[in-house]
Amino acid sequence: MAEEKKFEKKIKGLYIDPLIFTHKFVKGCDACICTGECCYYGVYTDKYEADKILAMKDKVIAAMDDSQIKDPDKWFEPPEKDEDFESGIAVGTQVYNGKCVFLDKIGYCTLQKMAMKEGIYKWEYKPFYCIIFPLVVYEGALTIDDDHLNRLHYCNKPENQPSTVFETCKDEIIHILGEDGYKELAEYREEYFKKQNEGKVEIKG
Repeated sequence: MAEEKKFEKKIKGLYIDPLIFTHKFVKGCDACICTGECCYYGVYTDKYEADKILAMKDKVIAAMDDSQIKDPDKWFEPPEKDEDFESGIAVGTQVYNGKCVFLDKIGYCTLQKMAMKEGIYKWEYKPFYCIIFPLVVYEGALTIDDDHLNRLHYCNKPENQPSTVFETCKDEIIHILGEDGYKELAEYREEYFKKQNEGKVEIKG
């Protein structure tokens, strides 16, 4: 994982790992192909996100299918301290039937389905780290969640990776940094590659 001291650029309070510009990734998320494999292991949510989900538990239960556990007491793990979360407290989602409790039998997120059915922003109910994968904030840096990505059988195969994380994840980056932050990141990307290319130029006498 990334360490913030390694990076020179900072946007919206986050150091930027240039790996975002070069790391290969799939051209887009398609749960019909992978059945939401990235969600099989659960995710860490901020405590306020877990509380928000529990506050609408009846609505969540009504949206679940028969492969999901409908007991809210079994949706989350015990909280733990983590400075990469806004509240300083992380709460992991439980795994049930080999997948996150909020993932349905098809591979769709129940929380995202609810929002879309209501006609509101699709990520309104979804935890931050669910939204931004394969990106992650680690020790103050925006980087690639390579630990989790390496566990996946579809997204991690080179033959399925025609793009880069930066190219594929525009919406996710905007969710993290905002439109102005995305523009600044795109400018930094050009500067980064320019410096890389300049470093490769052979100087002839």
